[in-house]
Amino acid sequence: MRQHVNPLSRFFQLPLQLPAPKQLFERPEQPIHLDIGCARGRCLLGLAEQQPRWNHLGVEIRRPLVQSADRDAQASEHGNVRVLFCNANISLEGWMGALPQDRLQRVSIQFPDPWFKRRHRKRRVLQPPLLLAIAAALEPGRELFLQSDVPEVIEPMVALTELSGCFERPANDARPWRLDNPLPVPTERERYVLEQALPIYRVLYQRNRQPLPDRGALENQWQEIDNPAEGVSSES
Repeated sequence: MRQHVNPLSRFFQLPLQLPAPKQLFERPEQPIHLDIGCARGRCLLGLAEQQPRWNHLGVEIRRPLVQSADRDAQASEHGNVRVLFCNANISLEGWMGALPQDRLQRVSIQFPDPWFKRRHRKRRVLQPPLLLAIAAALEPGRELFLQSDVPEVIEPMVALTELSGCFERPANDARPWRLDNPLPVPTERERYVLEQALPIYRVLYQRNRQPLPDRGALENQWQEIDNPAEGVSSES
């Protein structure tokens, strides 16, 4: 059972100054994979072992998970993995914006907390400003990978990503959902879902050459698509 925290609570609204790559990794010039909502970081630790020529950074809003995960990360012999505490929608935009060009080459959001009710939409991890910050940091061809076992969670992420116009799916990927995980190490949640023989919904995107849309216009369009007004009175 996942323990939720409310990202809109005052405690999580405090911006944090995240360390630069040179403070995190032994070889900061390597490409970075950013995993947003990495939980205990088991997937990242495995990826760091298999992909020593990448740096892997996980961010997680549940502080107790971060403490043990980053302790394990710092014990890695490759010096290429860390896990940090932050609210991604508050602290990541500035960090990504300060990275050297093309340093960030892959972003993943895997099995985020299932805030699927419309009245909880502002608690979802992928909000328009965060998506635009990711798009601004990724060069054309670099990847954004999304997956969840809850359709009501991944469908809004897909809708927002495609509404932005900044990303495209690889031509050969199955629709509506990719058949396999492009990452060689599954998350703990992924292992559990697969053991239960339940479906997983996956989408891989690549940054295209389209310019970023106006943030205000994107947020207004998103509100129109994901308008919570209908059905609020009947939700509990």
